[in-house]
Parts: sequence; structure tokens; C-alpha cells
Amino acid sequence: MLEKKISELINTQVNKEFYSAYLYLDFANFFDDEGLDGFANWYEIQAQEERDHAMLMRQYLINNAEKVTFDAIDKPNIEKKDIITVLKAAYNHEQYVTSLINTIYAAADAAKDYRTMQFLDWFVKEQGEEEKNADDMIKKYELYGSDAKGLYALNQELLGRAYTAPSLVL
Repeated sequence: MLEKKISELINTQVNKEFYSAYLYLDFANFFDDEGLDGFANWYEIQAQEERDHAMLMRQYLINNAEKVTFDAIDKPNIEKKDIITVLKAAYNHEQYVTSLINTIYAAADAAKDYRTMQFLDWFVKEQGEEEKNADDMIKKYELYGSDAKGLYALNQELLGRAYTAPSLVL
């Protein structure tokens, strides 16, 4: 069994990951409404990844004989006034998720819970990739988004993104 604090933090993270999926589906809806199917595709895949993260953490709790509790998932409340606002909100959200993972990791370290630390290593690496991808989206949009042809090319690039299941073994 896990230390109570660690179990609670991971259980909370399960719910936060499901919220992230809701948020990214909300962003996908925004981009669909804007006629940007590539951007929508990007965020639909992001939502899938967040659901996967929640399920991995859920399974970790189950594997450690811990009860999983689902909370109500808040409605996303990010104002989506334009493309750059959404892209920056996604980047800020990834930084927030990184801080949550780091909090769990610090609690596991303080408890000398090396198994949980090893489990979280994958998420630490994943969050580095997530932040970089979100930052790259902002940079690309700032470079190409003001030009219709550039925006079209970027949208087409994002349309080519395919879902890949996580490779973490529990």
C-alpha cells in the first residue's frame, strides 16, 4: 500500500488528467468552429493522451491496493477569444500539470517511496515533452499564423498528427 498522502495526490491527479482531457476537447471544439481541422486534430489527440495518463495513474493505484475515487470534472472555463489565447492557455496548463506531477514526486521522495518515484519518472519526462510541444505550437503560430498560406500549412501539418499509445509498463 501507498502512504496515504501519496495515494490521495495520485487520486487527485487522476481527476486532473480527466479535466485536462475535457479542456483539450474544448479547445478542439474551438478549432473545429474556426475551420481549423488540423488544430482540432492536435487537441483531440492531446485529449486522448490525457485520458491515457488518467488511466495509467488509476491502474497504478489499483495495482497498489488503493481505492480510486472520481470527482466531478469541472467545465473548462478558459476564454477562447482567438487562436493564440488558446495556444498560450494550453502551454500554461501543461506547466500547471508539471507542477502537480512534481508535487507528487516530492511527496514520494520524502516518503522514500522509490516505486512511485520510478512510476512518476515517465510522467516527468512526458511533461517535458508536453511543455515543449505546447511552446512549439505558440512559436509556429507566431511565425506563420498571420499569413493565410502559413496558417494553412501549419493546419495541414497538425492534421497529420496520429495518436500513439503510451509506452509505460505498469
